[in-house]
Amino acid sequence: MEYGTIFLVGAGPGDPDLLTLRAARLIERAQVIVHDGLVSPEIMAMARPDARLISVAKKRARHTLPQDDINLLLVREAKKGHDVVRLKGGDPLIFGRGGEEAELAKAHGVKVEIVPGISAANGMAAATHIALTHRDAASIVSFVAGQCKGLSDQDWSGLAGKGRTLVIYMGVKTAPQIAEKLMADGLTPDVPVAVVENAARADMRVVRGPLAGLPDLVESHKIKSPALIVIGDVTAREDAHLEHIALEAHQ
Repeated sequence: MEYGTIFLVGAGPGDPDLLTLRAARLIERAQVIVHDGLVSPEIMAMARPDARLISVAKKRARHTLPQDDINLLLVREAKKGHDVVRLKGGDPLIFGRGGEEAELAKAHGVKVEIVPGISAANGMAAATHIALTHRDAASIVSFVAGQCKGLSDQDWSGLAGKGRTLVIYMGVKTAPQIAEKLMADGLTPDVPVAVVENAARADMRVVRGPLAGLPDLVESHKIKSPALIVIGDVTAREDAHLEHIALEAHQ
């Protein structure tokens, strides 16, 4: 039997209008869709009626399937001759573990195609008008994961500060450690920070404050994942649109 193909597809931040045409077409025709919890219901509704939908949603410390089992699931389905869409929030290769899935599939002789998606950071930047790079504020932007083993031992020196923007994924639960770590690395307590919950979705919230107040910001506003923490001067530029969003978030 000829193997099917595994398509690692980025679903973007949730709005179907932000899918690539390639992603939309694959979702609409897929026999099997293995999807994350961050993929919106609106995008899942695009699947054909007879498609088999398999949820592998992950939450902190609680996974429907461990990643190794997800990798094997994709390979098993493809070896049955099914084309499999592995649908991920954001982009498959930006904190999406798409690299691991692609490597195992190739090791088993299964064809893989990767379809990029709008990452959470890119969607957030567009929705909030926070320019991740700006001629007057930042010429470097870095992405890091705030929820990982050995956080305190990681070297983030040089990733944040004057002329730089740092975007932290999965940092809500570790906000106190993140603030402490960055200040220990030399950032001043008053460095501006924005926390964006549900970036680029209808229920997006934006709250802002100084780095030293990051833990209180997250706690007092009851910020929940998915959320991004953006650190740098770009979050504090005077912009009527940003001020309006921040005001709404505080109400």
